[in-house]
Parts: sequence; C-alpha cells; structure tokens
Amino acid sequence: MNFSLSLALKYLKPKRSVASAITCVSIIGVMLGVAAVIVVRTVMTGFGEIWQEKILEFKPHATLQSTRPGGLITDEDAIASRFEQIPGVESVSPEIHSIALLKSHGRVAAPFLLGVDGERFSKAYPIGSPLAGSFDLDSDDDAIILGVDLAHSLGLGVGDEVKVFSPMISDDQFFLPVKWRVIGIFSSGQRDYDSHFAVARIDRVQDIMGIEDGVYEINVRTSAPASPEKFAQAISALHHAAPRLRLRTWQEDNSEIFTALAVEQNMTTLLLALITVVAVFCVMNTLLVLGVQKTPEIGLSKSLGFSNTKIMGVFVIHGMIQCAAGCALGIGAAMLILANLQNLVDMLGAMGVPVFPKEVYGLDAIPHRLVPSAIILPVAIAFASAFAASLAPALVAAAKNPVEALRK
Repeated sequence: MNFSLSLALKYLKPKRSVASAITCVSIIGVMLGVAAVIVVRTVMTGFGEIWQEKILEFKPHATLQSTRPGGLITDEDAIASRFEQIPGVESVSPEIHSIALLKSHGRVAAPFLLGVDGERFSKAYPIGSPLAGSFDLDSDDDAIILGVDLAHSLGLGVGDEVKVFSPMISDDQFFLPVKWRVIGIFSSGQRDYDSHFAVARIDRVQDIMGIEDGVYEINVRTSAPASPEKFAQAISALHHAAPRLRLRTWQEDNSEIFTALAVEQNMTTLLLALITVVAVFCVMNTLLVLGVQKTPEIGLSKSLGFSNTKIMGVFVIHGMIQCAAGCALGIGAAMLILANLQNLVDMLGAMGVPVFPKEVYGLDAIPHRLVPSAIILPVAIAFASAFAASLAPALVAAAKNPVEALRK
C-alpha cells in the first residue's frame, strides 16, 4: 500500500483525542452542508418543473394577437382552420377575455373571465376531470365554470347562480348584470389559477363586452412545448400561416418567473455552500492538531528518507477521506429527507410551523426532483474546499525539520 495512504488511514483510526473529536465534527459538518445543498437544489428544480408543468397545462403555448393595441381578430375561424393543419399543433382556441365582477351571497370577486368555444375548451385547457359538475359549456347558454378557490370564496357550488357585471363603461351605453349558472368547478392544483379564473362561452362573454364579432387572441397548444427544436418548428409555421398577427410564446410570457427561480436557486445554493466551506475549516483544524501530535513520527519518516511530497500526501489524503465520508453521509441524509419530505412538511405544519402554505406558494404539495447536478455541485464544492484546506497543514508538516521534530 502507498506510504501516504497507509499512514493517513492509520491516523484516521478512532482514538480518545482532540483530533478524533474534531474529525467527527468535521465529517458531520460536511454531511450537513452537502445534504442541505442537495435538498435545496432538488426542491428548487422541482419548483421550476412544476411551474413549467402548470403553465403549460393551463396557459397557451403560443398566443397570436392583432398588431393594433386592443384590436380584434375578425377572421378567427379561417385562421384557426389553417393553424389546425400545422404538424405539431394539438389545439387552437380563439378567445376573448376580460376582468369581470362576480357577486354572490354578498361576496364579490374580480376574476379573469375567459370566453372560449365550448367544444374547444377541454382541448385548450387539459386540466383533468372537473372537481364537481362538468365542463360542457354548450349544455347551458348561461353556463360558467369556476376555479375551486374562486367558487369557495364566493360560496358557490354546481347549480348555483352568480351575478356577472360587465367591465365595460361608456357614456352612451350601459350593460346590465347577467345571471349565469355554475356548471362546473375545476382544480388545477395552483392557487393563481384556481382563485382567479372563470370560463364561459365565447358568445356570452362577447355580449357582456359589447363585441359583435371577433376575438382578442388565438391561443395554440403544441405537442412538444418543452422541446426547443420541435417547438421552434411549430412557431415558425404559425408565423408563416398568419404573418400579420403578433406572436408570443409561453417562454416570453413567463420569462420573469423562470429567471427569478434560477436566481433564487443560485443564491440559495451559494449561501448554503458556505456551510460546507465552514465545515471544511474544521478539516484544516483537524490536520493542524494532527500535525502537532504526530511531529515525532513526521521527523522519523523524513529521517528515513520519505520525501516532503509523501508527507504532504498523508495530510491531503487524510483531509480528502474526511470529506469523502462527509459527502457520502450527506448524500444518504439528503435521500432520506427527500423520501420523507412531504411528511416532514406536514408534521411541522401540524406543530404550528407552516413551511409550505398553499396560499403563499400556490401549490398543493412541495415539489422536488433529484437531478445529477444537484449532487455533483455540492460534492465538487466540498472536495475543492477540502483540498484547499488540506494544503496549509500539509505544507506545515512537510516543512518540519526532522532533527527538531525527533527531539519533541
């Protein structure tokens, strides 16, 4: 066995000494740092993916509007027919939308009201089965579908009537409120949508908006919105099919969200990595104490002809072994935490410590997804820090004079 490795393993044997105690503290510190970074990066990755999934589930992948601000698209049916022939396009939905005022049981809400074609709704918004009722907007001329949180805030259920006030105000026209019947309630699993969206037939929304013909936008869903190459091909085809319309993609509409998530992930990782760096200083302390304790042995080794490089190797290997042990334990601890993450969150919530409230994050459960980079990055930081921290004690040990070391 290599001299440096053999001596490093010998020094690692547990003994009732200060060096052994500091070694244990160092390993635990590295373990906590690595585990914290892995868990945080895994959760942040899960956040990014769940946001993307929810956005792609409820929002259109591409939106086409008139180039005139507030302008209407009047030939929407012909454009929709052309779009539906494009490979990779799953659904096309001409829509009109506005903020509307809903009132029921003395409660008032101002959700985002979507006007869509009854037959196109399920394809344009594949949010699963209704939580209650149905999504058949053609079953009733005055049908409306509400998000679960919106319905709860208004005290409404399937079959109840809600009064809808038009947002249009003008000097020569007055829009009376209408009564629509709730036929369905949806749950997207995201509070922003569940509490701020209502859906009705496009012709009924046109009526309360005072629009005789036309739509505000044409929304398109594609088969591969997360595939850069396939999505780019679909977008290019849409642009060529309707060059006079302004086109926006889901990445453009939600760029701020994903940028904020990326910045938060990087900053959180950097701050938590400091835990690992601090723990690595304990590795340095261990090696400094070890260098003092083993001064006679170092002097004897040098007098027997072992080079300074081999002496340095003992301390560097000693430090790297500590780091490896801490990383292995940290990865194991992170796996254990992630396997029971939701249970831990629920337990803390039951104890009065809300960790992941839906009203803040807008999600039913804490998301997480483990990717290789979530493990590689903290382990790389730990090893780089441990190597740097091991060099100083190794240089100090190698610089010892063998004669003076033997006298001690």
